[in-house]
Amino acid sequence: MEQFSDYGHAIMSLALFGLIGLLLSPISAARKSADGVTAGDMPAADYSNASYRLSRAYMNAMEMSGMFAAVTVAAILAGASPFWVNLLASLFLISRVVVAFVHIRGIGKENLGLRTMIYTFGWACCVFLGLMAVVAVF
Repeated sequence: MEQFSDYGHAIMSLALFGLIGLLLSPISAARKSADGVTAGDMPAADYSNASYRLSRAYMNAMEMSGMFAAVTVAAILAGASPFWVNLLASLFLISRVVVAFVHIRGIGKENLGLRTMIYTFGWACCVFLGLMAVVAVF
């Protein structure tokens, strides 16, 4: 696929983010099961509970996966600047790894703390990728 070779970092970011979700899924499920949480249920909303934090890290990744995939693939297919698409997709991936780490470790405040700032940074990367796709088409 030579036409997409300039977007290697973005494509790698898509694949790695998918793998992160695939890794978090069974780890979260195993932890919930060990804590006696019924399959399909969420642990009690208590940020001091490691099972809850791990489950939220997984769910938060899943909440962003569709948007990240959509805007990144759209930017690639629209022919947006490979430099910016690769940079923004890579920064998004890094932000998601950091958000998952902060979530799982319980670092910072439950609301409007470090996790929120990092999440917002990744969200902004997605917004810019989407805008680049729209601009590239017109």
